[in-house]
Amino acid sequence: MKPQSTIIVPSTLVLLLSFQLIAAAADTHESFLQCLSLHSENSTSISKVIYTHYNSSYSSVLELTLQNLRFSTPATPKPLVIITPIHVSHIQAAIKCSQKYGMQIRVRSGGHDYEGLSFRTSYNSPFVIIDMINLSSISIDVENKTAWVQVGATLGQLYYRIAEKSPNLAFPAGSCPSVGTGGHISGGGWGILLRKYGLAADNIIDAHMIDVQGRFLDRKSMGEDLFWAIRGGGGASFGVIVAWKIKLVDVPSTVTVFTVRRPWDQIATKLVHRWQHVAHKLPEDLFIMVFLRSLSSGTEGNRTMEAIFQSLFLGGEAAPLMQRDPDCGGKKTVMKRAGFNQS
Repeated sequence: MKPQSTIIVPSTLVLLLSFQLIAAAADTHESFLQCLSLHSENSTSISKVIYTHYNSSYSSVLELTLQNLRFSTPATPKPLVIITPIHVSHIQAAIKCSQKYGMQIRVRSGGHDYEGLSFRTSYNSPFVIIDMINLSSISIDVENKTAWVQVGATLGQLYYRIAEKSPNLAFPAGSCPSVGTGGHISGGGWGILLRKYGLAADNIIDAHMIDVQGRFLDRKSMGEDLFWAIRGGGGASFGVIVAWKIKLVDVPSTVTVFTVRRPWDQIATKLVHRWQHVAHKLPEDLFIMVFLRSLSSGTEGNRTMEAIFQSLFLGGEAAPLMQRDPDCGGKKTVMKRAGFNQS
């Protein structure tokens, strides 16, 4: 009987410890939710934007903007709480309570994140997600050529609102409409107006953010060093960006777009090499980017490469420029004219 007792006692201890850990986790969960309500200006409103494992919509909210299915598995760490704030006070409460209970914070704006850094953690510590999807207002000032855009808005939503107000104004940023303005701009913001107007981050006039102490800051109160850092250094490295004040730029009523495709065995290597040497010397109104992709060669099991040159010219007549290169223009290229936002 003695061997049996030496086996049973450790098993009983493990079981008791497991119950204690579960109870402790439940207590932390409940205390965290109470903390959020306590530190929010409106405890009723924050209760409507909190999602936990006990909510039927928890998984759908978590995976709403998921870009990489590798991180949609049972083994992927899940947040203790998802908060979709509708007030700045909700963000401030999330920061204060996360500090109090040792939670990491992940901030998501659009979720166009193939590494999953905005909705998971590689550590075993508990974490929360602040998803900015509800903070998506956009206010356009045509006269002063500026706009305030909250970071829950996507690039597509921003472009649509600008086009509603004026066909001759634009914002220099990316071409994928589902990308969130928060992460895109704070990461620099590369786009098709790059050559003439620079990065999206170069066209930021002001910003609103919540820092690690829960303070609401604008450009003046945060100082120029921090304002510089959040425009390219990743906003979530320094706090939670709430909104950007952006500078709008002039675009013509008509632009020209065209795409040139060249298989790898049809002078594509020569064209790519030439592009590397001349693209930066072309007029700043002409933007040409190159994509390389793999495709079937037509022979079973074999693949080849294709070079795709996608271009935008800020004007109605790009043909004279393209005719300088017989391999990448002239009669071989179909050019389409449209308004900037249609392009």
